[in-house]
Amino acid sequence: MADPIEFWFDFSSPYSYLASESIDELAAKYDRRVKWRPVMLGAAFKASGLPLLLTVPLKGEYSKRDIERSARFMGVSYKFPPKFPLATLAAARGYYWLHGQDCGKAREFAHAVFRAYWVEGRDISEGQVVQEIATGLGIDGEAFTVAIATPEIKDRVKQETDTAIARGMFGAPYFMVDGEPFWGADRLPQIDKWLATGGF
Repeated sequence: MADPIEFWFDFSSPYSYLASESIDELAAKYDRRVKWRPVMLGAAFKASGLPLLLTVPLKGEYSKRDIERSARFMGVSYKFPPKFPLATLAAARGYYWLHGQDCGKAREFAHAVFRAYWVEGRDISEGQVVQEIATGLGIDGEAFTVAIATPEIKDRVKQETDTAIARGMFGAPYFMVDGEPFWGADRLPQIDKWLATGGF
């Protein structure tokens, strides 16, 4: 089987959310798997010297409209959250802990976190909120809270972020398909053609 598509994202990235709603289905068309890898996007911005997109004069206002339009175009439910940006460490740590036990449950958790923030406007920077999302999926809330505070899980998020930056990630979503990098939810059609043709 071909290598999985690598999908680096931050739960606070609106374009990551949009991509998350269709990347698995796209990959499945070509019998490919997707490796989901949450990271801390702030570290990538620091490494690249780029500012937070929505804070850039003129471009930021355009981007808010573009995100909303892109969501409508892609048929994805979306509502800009009342708190933005925010920290997503608890959610990222929770994902990696769950992934070590049950990949399917980790994927389910990731979708639930994305939708909690980008549809329901919940504050996913709060550990209690992330725990509630987990328990809503039948995950032991107490075990979840204990696990995401362990040094191993904390280090995992840092290691994944460092790896992503070393692979060239400067923004999210960032995909690697057979060694070819793609940045942005708007690159999904290019990924589709790449998979269909074996590269172009």
